[in-house]
Amino acid sequence: MTATAPLQHLGEIDVETFLRDYWQQKPCLFRAAFKDFVEVISPDELAGMACDEEVESRLLITDPNSGQFELRHGPFDESQFSELPASHWSLLVQGVDHWIPEAADLVEQFRFIPSWRLDDLMISYSTPEGGVGPHYDNYDVFIIQAQGRRRWEIGGRYTEQQAEFLPDQPIRILKHWHPEQSWELEPGDMIYIPPRVGHNGVSLSDDCVNYSVGYRAPHAHELLRHLAGFCEHHSADELRFSDSTLGIRSNPGEITDADLRQVRQLLLPILEDQQQLRRWWGELVTEPKDPQLDHSAEPISADELGTALAQPGQVRRSEGIRFAFSCDTNHCYLFVDGEQHRLGTNELALVKLLCNQNSYDNSQLAEQLQQPAAAELIALLFERGQLYLD
Repeated sequence: MTATAPLQHLGEIDVETFLRDYWQQKPCLFRAAFKDFVEVISPDELAGMACDEEVESRLLITDPNSGQFELRHGPFDESQFSELPASHWSLLVQGVDHWIPEAADLVEQFRFIPSWRLDDLMISYSTPEGGVGPHYDNYDVFIIQAQGRRRWEIGGRYTEQQAEFLPDQPIRILKHWHPEQSWELEPGDMIYIPPRVGHNGVSLSDDCVNYSVGYRAPHAHELLRHLAGFCEHHSADELRFSDSTLGIRSNPGEITDADLRQVRQLLLPILEDQQQLRRWWGELVTEPKDPQLDHSAEPISADELGTALAQPGQVRRSEGIRFAFSCDTNHCYLFVDGEQHRLGTNELALVKLLCNQNSYDNSQLAEQLQQPAAAELIALLFERGQLYLD
């Protein structure tokens, strides 16, 4: 079996040129980026997913006369779809790659961006004139035209301070929309939109399907909040505020610049501790998007695992499970589902294999069973349902 390889070209542009000239800089249109594109799910199946309570989904319906949006959250009942109008609505389903192996394989093609940056694959279905209005996102996104046609209007770059939004709408719609260019996408075409660049997509057909590969861009305050929780469990107790050089003050209520320097000196060692920073970041970026999902499986013995992997076949990483790794001089660290596994450098080849693709020949893992630490790790990943026999 051949693992899904990352794209080398985006339409006529090679990946190196894209990263240098476009990534997080300016939008780009890729004609025929996916020739003979094969959909991973039909519109009817997508609607079925939206009826599942474990799947995040939304319906956006626009009043063609007033422009007012109506936002509904799933799960939906099948009968609701038959009651919808013939135009001006979109169904959006998040995290499709967390449920469908073929969707996870599609996302694997975007591994020219670090895989731990990925958020998920969202798929939308729109009737004529369906869309989510002019808006901007705070993250990078690739949008593939899978079926039908859509017109994309592209505007300028916005900041939170300058952007104004229409009042009384359930979603953020830009109040002053001035598109600078317009593209009509056919099946297989793709666009890239950087963070905070305004865009507005409108369906031009009754079978418009888009696949959006989105990336995570956590705000600094989110990182600080998560770091504080991490430090609560992993920082030394002696890291406390102190002021041994304190002198007599004429204003006891004043917070001085010297006090603030002392606070800064207290906090800096946390960020300068490379090992702690490595662990915190690795656990953060591999946290499951939906921690409620249970992937656990039956325990498997070393003999059972060896017998299973000796057979022809393949192993897959469970959909929705995030893997990443990092190394120092003496160890490599595998991060899976928000947990660190500390390993020796002898296991580095296995760790790279697990992180750099989402499916493996049985033989690739079988040969790793000769090393006790590797065998223990593989068995643990199977037991937790993070790997499975396909």
